[in-house]
Order: sequence, then C-alpha cells, then structure tokens
Amino acid sequence: MRIDVLTIFPDLVGGYLAQSLVGKAWRQGVLDLRVHDLRSGTDDPHRSVDDTPYGGGAGMVLRPEPIFAVVERELPPRPLLVLGPGGRRFDQTWARDLATTTSGFSLICGRYEGVDQRVADHLADGELSIGDFVLAGGEAAALVVVETVARLVPGVVGNEASTADESFDEGLLEYPQYTRPAEFRGWSVPETLRSGDHGRIARWRRAQALARTLARRPDLVQRRGGLWAEDLQVLEDHGYPVPSPDDRPGA
Repeated sequence: MRIDVLTIFPDLVGGYLAQSLVGKAWRQGVLDLRVHDLRSGTDDPHRSVDDTPYGGGAGMVLRPEPIFAVVERELPPRPLLVLGPGGRRFDQTWARDLATTTSGFSLICGRYEGVDQRVADHLADGELSIGDFVLAGGEAAALVVVETVARLVPGVVGNEASTADESFDEGLLEYPQYTRPAEFRGWSVPETLRSGDHGRIARWRRAQALARTLARRPDLVQRRGGLWAEDLQVLEDHGYPVPSPDDRPGA
C-alpha cells in the first residue's frame, strides 16, 4: 500500500508517521509512505507557495503551480484527494475502501485559507473532510486519514482481529473494554467478561454496543436502517429498555 502526502511541513508529517505501528509497517515495507515538500515545486529564491486571494479578503491561498509541479514530477498514486472542510466526510467505510485500493492514494494538505480551486477542479480526484470544523492546515487531517487507513492494511496491526470488531463496524459504537486488575478502587470488571463463556460474552458486548450507540449516537442506528429484531431481543435480555416502535431510530 502506497500513500503519498503533499505538504509544506514534510518533517511534521513524516516525523509523526515514523512512530508507532504505522512507522513499524513503513520500516518493514508493508506500507510505502512518501511525504513530498510542496516547496520543492517552486522556482523562486524564497520558495513561495502562497499568495493573496483574488477579490480580496484575509489570509493567503496556496498557489497552484507548486502543487501541479510536484504531482506531475512525482506521479503520486490515485485517487489524489485535497483535504479541506468542503470535501466529502471521511468515515470508516471510506477508510476501508481506500485500504483496498490496488495503487494506493494521495493527500494534498491545504494551508492558510486553502488551496487554489484549480487544483481541486483540474488536478485532484476529489476532496476529503474529517469533520465540520476548521484546522490551521491539512496536516493534522492527513495524519488522521493515514492512520485510520493504514491500520486496516493487512500486516500493519499484529492482531488483525482487532480491526474486525470495533466502533462504526455494523453502524455501532464499540462495547466498553476492560483489562487487569479485575478490581480497581472498588470498581470491578463485569462478571460476564471474567466468566470464560465466549457466547455469553459476545451477547453482552452486543448489548453494550447497542445501548451505547442508542444513548450517544442514535444517528448511527438510523443510518444503518434502525434496530433489527435480534437487536431488540439482546437489549431486553440484558435489562435495557427497548424503545417503542415510534421512538426507535430509523422508524
């Protein structure tokens, strides 16, 4: 899996990606991460990558020439995505799609007031947003995307089963997790998790995931089409109030 990041802060991006599981996979050749300095596409002594916006206004805009130059020279893998608040919302489903691309993908980090629109219109394949908020630049967003996708690539996470049952799979938040000690300051790990009964544990976890999602993110339940008959049964079996038909997300 090859992932390219185009930025004016290559040391910031590369330094972070060199750490943890992503960095280990990079060093082992499981991931081919390439960070490109957009200033290398400039041809002036000051290596200028930005300019004032046409029409006036505060801030600066990344110029198209350096970005086009780096892309045309380095030929990063496609899709090539511009990071910015106006893009399609990134989610776990999109992450899994990117993780299965054969050629990889690339990210362009915006800065200041953004990127010249001609980059999005005539160079990139789309735009990506990690949420409805504004960052100082796209580097933090790029790190979010790379780490989310990279951990889904086979060989990056040691125990690949850990990526198969987690938040947002099946449209649910993940169940709560516990580790040793079994009791801490009077708070005990639920007895079910210590029972050794894997079927019982699986049902408990399902009930917890459903209850947690209903309480915190009912929009996710609605997006997956509401509650299924087996969902209602597992909630009832574990003592959770079962929403009436009119109150169920997706009803």
